[in-house]
Amino acid sequence: MAEPDSVNEAKEKKKKLWKAVFAISGIMITLVIYGLLQEKIMRVPYGLKKEYFKHSLFLVFCNRLTTSAVSAAALLASKKVLDPVAPVYKYCLISVTNILTTTCQYEALKYVSFPVQTLAKCAKMIPVMVWGTLIMQKRYRGFDYLVAFLVTLGCSVFILFPAGDDISPYNKGRENTVWGVSLMVGYLGFDGFTSTFQDKLFKGYNMEIHNQIFYTTICSSILSFTGLILQGHLLPAVDFVSRHRDCLFDIALLSTVATASQFFISYTIRTFGALTFAAIMTTRQLVSIMLSCIWFSHPLSWEQCIGSVIVFGSLYAKTLLKKRSENPQAAQELPRDEEAQPLKGNP
Repeated sequence: MAEPDSVNEAKEKKKKLWKAVFAISGIMITLVIYGLLQEKIMRVPYGLKKEYFKHSLFLVFCNRLTTSAVSAAALLASKKVLDPVAPVYKYCLISVTNILTTTCQYEALKYVSFPVQTLAKCAKMIPVMVWGTLIMQKRYRGFDYLVAFLVTLGCSVFILFPAGDDISPYNKGRENTVWGVSLMVGYLGFDGFTSTFQDKLFKGYNMEIHNQIFYTTICSSILSFTGLILQGHLLPAVDFVSRHRDCLFDIALLSTVATASQFFISYTIRTFGALTFAAIMTTRQLVSIMLSCIWFSHPLSWEQCIGSVIVFGSLYAKTLLKKRSENPQAAQELPRDEEAQPLKGNP
């Protein structure tokens, strides 16, 4: 009887290994492509006249429209509830802050490089913890605040000490302008509120993931479309992509990988848990920064290298310590990175 058991155990290990390969490769491929496309669309000129794409809200509209269509199809295919579970205005509140989050993210790429933005995202721990305390009355340990402080310190070093010759296409001065950093601060604040309020909705209304994805993204689509019309940016954006088909392809691919990443994120968290996902996401951020520096020729100062070591060292240390802990009733985990929120449609 021992031999069949060992065979079954070997099969289970092999099956789990392939699931891990599927999850890790899916997350890494989709989100790394997503990050590179973000920077390409917002910072690399198109055509012989070297024109820059400037309509961030159009990217938000395309991403949300694609995600809402896929989530609606998933709800219909699974025969789950399509009606709103919570009041529609609560979905809209998430949509508004989510649009502001994503717009700040895209706009910031005009003034700061993708490596700077990626490191800055790690600093969202503190605003999310603040919102969690105010909205959800959560309590965090001293260790959580220590890790958040170290990560924020590393991000600050990375932002404040750029390589002198890395120049923004929208600014003739140094890479990190006051406006670019201000946009990242806005991004962190809005994103912290969005994820915290999403958590509150899930616990208050017991809704399906795809239900919240559908209604928040359809609201975001309507709001971003309205914003494009009111700002007069819809026709210029359509005109730009009609004249630059490579930009249209980039936007279509951006929306596709953004939507696909949501599947891999949900699958990974459901199959392997949040700790494994956190380790994957930390590695993904490091790989994204390295590829961006190589692909777009971003120089790094020695201070930025030190800041990177502080950030990723703190995140990996947190993950390892959490993994070693055997207590299932451990204190509240630190808030996850933006990509750890499979509800937002905004990797």
